[in-house]
Amino acid sequence: MNTSAHTIEFEGQIYPCRIGREGAIAFEKGREGDEKTPLGDYSLRFGLYRADRLPNPKSGLTFRPLRKNDGWCDDPNDPAYNRFIRLPYNVSHEKLWREDGAYDVILVMNHNDSPPEAGLGSAVFIHVAQADDRKTLGCVALAPEVIVRLLPRLKTGMDVNIQL
Repeated sequence: MNTSAHTIEFEGQIYPCRIGREGAIAFEKGREGDEKTPLGDYSLRFGLYRADRLPNPKSGLTFRPLRKNDGWCDDPNDPAYNRFIRLPYNVSHEKLWREDGAYDVILVMNHNDSPPEAGLGSAVFIHVAQADDRKTLGCVALAPEVIVRLLPRLKTGMDVNIQL
């Protein structure tokens, strides 16, 4: 993934992508809420999807349907920081069940998760891009048709390289 060109390359094809509002930053310099996409080498962990909107993706990546009470903790002081949680949850978190379509498909990478280091950023996903071309809060976003094209070729553990 080339953050300067706002593109992702997969199997020799280049697709446009969206990144953080504030650009990109080296992983170790990233901070929670900086709205920057962290550079580095990651791998795909698993996927989540809205079963009320989409069929179970046919993919080598393990997918689980989202529920209305799914969330992701983004409070650096909480033991569940940068982890999947069930709502309600009494600290800062992100709701994964969204009406805007951005999280109809979520590809979870191993960004700051083994173990998570407080404050280095949470909930950095690959997800569906918004129709209005808006940048993300640090994630990577792909057009819906690109995600649909890539899903059958994704596998758990597949490398994701985010570079300048």
